[in-house]
Amino acid sequence: MNPETKICQNCKQNFVIEQEDFDFYKKMSVPPPTFCPECRMIRRLSFRNQQKLFRAKEAVSGKEIFSMYSPEAGLKIYEDRYWLSDNWDAMEYGRDYDFSRPFFEQFRELMLDVPWDAVSVLRMVNSDYSNNASDFKNCYLCFNGSRNEDSAYCIGFSDSKNSFECKQADHLELCYELFSSSSCYKTFWSAETDDSQNVWFCKSCNNLSDCFGCVNLKSKQYHIFNKPYSKEDYKEKIEEMRLNTYSGLMKARDDAYKFWKQFPVKYMRSIMNVNVDGEFIFDSKNVHRSYHIGNVENVKYSFNVFDRAADCYDYCSWGEGVQMIYECLIVGEGAKNLKFCYECWPSSQNMEYCAHCRASSDCFGCFGIKKKQYCIFNKQYSKEEYFSLKDKIIKHMNEMPYTDKKGNIYRYGEFFPSDFSPFAINETIAGDYFPIGKENANSMGFIWREPNLREFQITMKAGDLPDSIADTNEAICKETIGCVKCGRAYRIIPMEFQFYKLVGMPLPRKCHECRLRERIEKFMPPMKWYPMQCMCDYAIYKNFSQHNNHPSGQCSNKFLTTHVPGNGEIVYCEQCYNSEVA
Repeated sequence: MNPETKICQNCKQNFVIEQEDFDFYKKMSVPPPTFCPECRMIRRLSFRNQQKLFRAKEAVSGKEIFSMYSPEAGLKIYEDRYWLSDNWDAMEYGRDYDFSRPFFEQFRELMLDVPWDAVSVLRMVNSDYSNNASDFKNCYLCFNGSRNEDSAYCIGFSDSKNSFECKQADHLELCYELFSSSSCYKTFWSAETDDSQNVWFCKSCNNLSDCFGCVNLKSKQYHIFNKPYSKEDYKEKIEEMRLNTYSGLMKARDDAYKFWKQFPVKYMRSIMNVNVDGEFIFDSKNVHRSYHIGNVENVKYSFNVFDRAADCYDYCSWGEGVQMIYECLIVGEGAKNLKFCYECWPSSQNMEYCAHCRASSDCFGCFGIKKKQYCIFNKQYSKEEYFSLKDKIIKHMNEMPYTDKKGNIYRYGEFFPSDFSPFAINETIAGDYFPIGKENANSMGFIWREPNLREFQITMKAGDLPDSIADTNEAICKETIGCVKCGRAYRIIPMEFQFYKLVGMPLPRKCHECRLRERIEKFMPPMKWYPMQCMCDYAIYKNFSQHNNHPSGQCSNKFLTTHVPGNGEIVYCEQCYNSEVA
């Protein structure tokens, strides 16, 4: 079948379905999509609250607990330990399928009747203020990670300890403000830097030690702004910067960021791949139009998928030995042949239109069930009854579709409408990657919910904090500090204070939320791809060498990139970039 151009029924823009896409849809026995890839991604991410927590009343005990769901969502919430226990059974909410009403309308009623798990965690120790996580110990406000200890304010990180304010990173120790980096020790305020130690403000580097403000370097020591120094001179220069003071740290940061801009960036952040395009792709093969991907094969239109995922389209958030996944979110740990599901794990197989299910297989339209097979709408059937009824329901979904509040038509083959999400769009990660503001939310069919912020008495302004960490003691942990940017209250927790003392870093002047927003804006481009030609022309940047692929003039290589044209960056293709990296 030849490529076909379709009009997205949601945004009305054209999109192309390629031959390989049709082949995948045939393999999965699903119709081609009617939403474009971007609208499909936003729709899935509207069901993903990664880092917001609310105080909510637990439905069984009545006590106040932390929940990923706002009380305004009107859900029945169970504490996670109780939700996972055998003290209740979601099958008690089972019901017959009504062929006089649309499938999605009935599913929504089921999901609102069944209790929801307050948070999504496993095997946590003293880490009550975290979510979307497993195997945390002594962690505070950490999200979307596994196997971490003694850390705070980290997102998308794993196998780390004693680290703070890090995002999309792994195997860290004593690190701070690190983005998209791996295997680092005492590495601070850096990005895309791996296998390094005692490093400050470095970008796109590998195997560094004792370096400051460097870009595109490999296997170097005692360098400042890419210039080599003796050990003694390096230490003297670093001391002159007064990095233990807030004034010195901010000047160093500004100087480093300015220096970074002078160097070329690769059109795509990627390492050790074969036939890929997208952003932040590592150790993968045959990956296209995807973002934050590692160790996968044959994946397209996906986000945040790792660890042996294969043959997946439109898949977000997880991995771990999954295969044949389509239009799913937060499914993993051995999942196979899942379509239109979210929060289904572990080892789920042959599931369609299911949510918040555990260790189940061959189920359709179920919510909250555990270790079940051949169920529809939380009701048990024989194997023969199940497949017969499932086929009838799919036919009925096409004959009596659901229409959302925007007028989009939902037949079999669409993920759940965003109307069904328990989250407001500003409570999800969709806004981190797509520009959805309050003014656009309603017109796009989303809910926007203003946060209900608790009022705290500010006892100290951030501007009054001591300039040097040396002039600060543990009494600061009792203060309620007003953020210099948004004015909201924040505190320095004891574990955090001990970290600043240990590494010699001044106290932050902004609250955690503002620090996170700055990190996202600085390092995480929106999930949008632009056509661009390699900017290498021997004039825009003084190359170190003549490139074999174009000895003179501008490189002819073209590509898709998330780097926005005209934003001042020098964007190189992989060949030209690799020729310049030391």
